[in-house]
Amino acid sequence: MNEAELLFTEILDCSKFSLYLNRGLRLDRDKSQTISKALKRRILGEPIQYILGKTEFMDWEFKVTPDVFIPRPETEILVETAIKYAASYKPQAASIKIIDLGTGSGCIAVSLAKFLPQAEIFATDISKEALEVALVNAKLNNVKVNFMQSDLFNACDLRPATCDLIISNPPYIPTSEIKTLQPEIGYEPHIALDGGKDGLDFYRKIIVDSSCYLKEGGFLIMEIGYKQRLAIEDIFQKSQNYRIIDVIKDYNNIERVIVAKRYG
Repeated sequence: MNEAELLFTEILDCSKFSLYLNRGLRLDRDKSQTISKALKRRILGEPIQYILGKTEFMDWEFKVTPDVFIPRPETEILVETAIKYAASYKPQAASIKIIDLGTGSGCIAVSLAKFLPQAEIFATDISKEALEVALVNAKLNNVKVNFMQSDLFNACDLRPATCDLIISNPPYIPTSEIKTLQPEIGYEPHIALDGGKDGLDFYRKIIVDSSCYLKEGGFLIMEIGYKQRLAIEDIFQKSQNYRIIDVIKDYNNIERVIVAKRYG
């Protein structure tokens, strides 16, 4: 469905077929005003996901508010990659321990919990408001995730070298580029976008600190930005704790997910 169809079917609580079948019907005043306000918000640039208060990710429904970054289809590749490596690490995925850093809406952690019901999944975020949304999404999708308020690992209550996978879609947009992006981006939380001067601040922190929490042979899997692969590979090389074993491209043939294995 296009955005107009999505707005109308959601607000009128009807199918696309019914929308066109009954297109001659007059709307009552309340419905007309609700649709008018929604259309005005969209014309001003507000993302439709915030207007509706929800979105789809991995074919499941997730609540979204302006406190969280809107899940993108590209991030589904990150989840699919994590599932693949979880299966290769422990074929039954029993007792596997996973951390999702910077969980936001919880879409990654919740999706992993849906696909890997035997796994023990932890998710951190610095934002209390984001964690509240993530908790709602875990309940909405009937899964258990251990949420913790933490700036990456700073307040993470986990013992060293106990995790099998660490997953993250960190902020990776260079600070100077944020204002040049499409207007819709301005509605999303700045903290979920700003990756520092070169967009790589969080990769430096995660790559260094994660080695303390991953078991030897465990995987660090992260989403990356456009043309960031070489710079991130250099960070890994300097850490001397990882070997990059895979880079996965997205639907536009852009390198989007990097997988590194913990050694030593």
